[in-house]
Amino acid sequence: MASLVPCPHCGSRPREEFTIKGAALARPKPDAGPDDWFDYVYLRDNPRGAYEEYWHHTSGCRRWLVVARDTVTHEIAACRDASSGEKEGTGA
Repeated sequence: MASLVPCPHCGSRPREEFTIKGAALARPKPDAGPDDWFDYVYLRDNPRGAYEEYWHHTSGCRRWLVVARDTVTHEIAACRDASSGEKEGTGA
């Protein structure tokens, strides 16, 4: 059975409609040093548990989303539009 993603624009949609693009990390300030930018661009943690990622709704509304999911169970806890600071939707 396919897992459902609670898109804040389209409602619950199959996981296959989305493309995972990576960690939703805080971007360094423009005047940050080269070490901060290197870490942001090249270094990634591989956490076990709660994690936020950028997902693109490729076969739907084509919006960028931030999906909070558990990397162990793959359960989605929340989903929000990447351009919004608010949390929207809950897991399915």
